[in-house]
Amino acid sequence: MTIQDYGRFSGHSLREVTISDGDVSLAVLNYGATTRDWRVPLSGQRVPVVLGYHDPAQYLSGTSYFGAIAGRVANRIGDARFSMQGQTYHLAPNDGRNQLHGGPVGLSRVFWEIEPNGPSALRLRYDSPAGENGFPGRARVTVDIQLDGFCVTYDMRVEVDCVTPISLAQHNYYNLGGGGAIWDHHLRCTADRVLEMDDQGIMSGDISPVDGTRFDFRKMRSFAQADATRLGIDHNLVFEAGRDVSQPVCEVSAANGLRLKLWSDQPGAQLYTAAAMEPQDGGLDGQAYGAASGFCFEPQGFPNAVNIASFPSVLISPDMPYAQKLQVEIKGD
Repeated sequence: MTIQDYGRFSGHSLREVTISDGDVSLAVLNYGATTRDWRVPLSGQRVPVVLGYHDPAQYLSGTSYFGAIAGRVANRIGDARFSMQGQTYHLAPNDGRNQLHGGPVGLSRVFWEIEPNGPSALRLRYDSPAGENGFPGRARVTVDIQLDGFCVTYDMRVEVDCVTPISLAQHNYYNLGGGGAIWDHHLRCTADRVLEMDDQGIMSGDISPVDGTRFDFRKMRSFAQADATRLGIDHNLVFEAGRDVSQPVCEVSAANGLRLKLWSDQPGAQLYTAAAMEPQDGGLDGQAYGAASGFCFEPQGFPNAVNIASFPSVLISPDMPYAQKLQVEIKGD
C-alpha cells in the first residue's frame, strides 16, 4: 500500500491511496472517491483496465466522472426538483434545467476523508450537510473498497437524519483492451427491459422489453453488433426479476483474453458506451481518449424515481439507511 500527496487545492490536500494484491493494483483519490487507475497482469505486463487521468489534478476540471462515486442521486432528476411529504424541493441544476449525478458539487466534486482499512483495503467518508445541492437532510456517506485477488468490492453506505433520496453509482469507464475503442468488446447482461426516456435523458416512467433492440445483451454480443450505426448507448437497463444475485449480472470479454464479471444488488444499471465523448489528452500511459474509449456499467436505483411513483423508491430514512454492494472481477481467461 502506498499513500501519495499531490498538493493542496481549494484548501484541501489531494491524496491517493494505492492498494495491491499480487500484480493487481487499484489507485483511489480522495477527490470524488475516484478510482483513478486499475492495473491487471496480461502477457507479462500490467495494463490499465479503466480510463483515468495521469495527472490527478486534472480531475478537478474534468467533466466525464471518470471512476467517481456519483450522488447523492445518480443520473438525472427531471427539472431539478421533486416533491416529498407535501413539500417541493428545488435542486441545483447542472444539466440544462435538470440535475445530473447529484448536482454541481455532488459526491464526485468534493474532497473525501481517505484512510487505509487493512492491507488491501481503504475507507472513504464524506459528510454532506443538509441542503447541499438542494437535498434535504444531512447524509454521512461511507465507501469501503477491498481488493481481493482480481476482484474489487465497493461497499457503499449512507446514514441520514431525515427522509431523503439516495441512489449512488460507481462510475468507472472500463476498457479491457488497454486502449483504443471498445466496439469489439462483447457483453452479456441479465437485463430484459429498458427504461424509456425523453430527448434530455429523463426517464418517463415507461418500461419496455429489450427484445429485438440494441439493448438486448441476454446473449453475448459485441457493442458493434448491437449498435451497428454506432449511435451510442446511454440507457438504463432493468435486471430480470427474481434473478440470483449470487451470479454475475454482466460479463464482458475482450479480444486479448481479459474478462470482466460484475455482481450487483441493484435493480438496474446505466449502460454507456461513450460514443459522444469529446477528445481529451492526459490519459493513463499517455493515452488520448475520445469516442467509445470506454464503457460504463453503473448499477443504481431507477433514475428520476423521485418523480415517478411507479418506480421503486430511492427514499431512505434514519431507520432505513442506504446500502449498495458492487463487485467487479477483471482477469485473463
